[in-house]
Amino acid sequence: MKQQAYVAQQFGDTASAYLSSPTHAEGADLVAMGQFARRMGRPVVLDLGCGAGHASFAVAPFAQAVTAFDLSAQMLEVVAGAAAARGLDNIATRQGDVARLPFADASFDLVVTRFSAHHWLDVAAALREAHRVLRPAGRLLVVDIVAPQQALYDSTLQAVELLRDGSHVRDYRVCEWGAKLERAGFTHQLSSQWKLPMQFEQWVARMRTPALRVQAIRSLFDSAPEEATAYFALQDDYSFAIDAALFEAAKPGEEIF
Repeated sequence: MKQQAYVAQQFGDTASAYLSSPTHAEGADLVAMGQFARRMGRPVVLDLGCGAGHASFAVAPFAQAVTAFDLSAQMLEVVAGAAAARGLDNIATRQGDVARLPFADASFDLVVTRFSAHHWLDVAAALREAHRVLRPAGRLLVVDIVAPQQALYDSTLQAVELLRDGSHVRDYRVCEWGAKLERAGFTHQLSSQWKLPMQFEQWVARMRTPALRVQAIRSLFDSAPEEATAYFALQDDYSFAIDAALFEAAKPGEEIF
């Protein structure tokens, strides 16, 4: 199975779990996204790799229109149902690939993406597409897990992520995100960075990780050097903490807000 089909299958099978997941449904970053949209003054918004739609829900009260975009048809069904239940009638859904957006140039004022890019096969192409569909002086907000700078911790994180979810591609370092944004034509800044607690049993249950892989994750943590277990604040029940970050980026152009 090709990687994108794997992503669609993985998240289609677990769509409802992501709607109710506290890790995804809550967070200061969602508040920041909503406030950012409010300051822009009724922007037209695209949510790339929308998952269960939490970023879309955060910006919708302050937006003219929101397009929730994802590979998974089942995820989009969850988004549409939740939006209707919340009375957010300005959210529409669209299925597709983030690296080949079916939208005209300069269609959006704001593009957001949250906890999705580490599953993208071609982040560079997706960022170029985000740049293309943004209007001059449009904004891009990226929230994702970020890898530690130290190689030991980076390797540990990538291994654990891949064992838990075979659709994982890579958590990128902050410096890697900066380089990718620059190459896509954006000016950018790291707006905030924080530790994201992961409750182990919920984390593996949400993705329906097979028991053998769950055992392998525990074994990897058991054999990890003390420096790594300390960095990830590993607990007795294997819960741990990872790094997340919010990047703000802008497409050059005359300010329109």
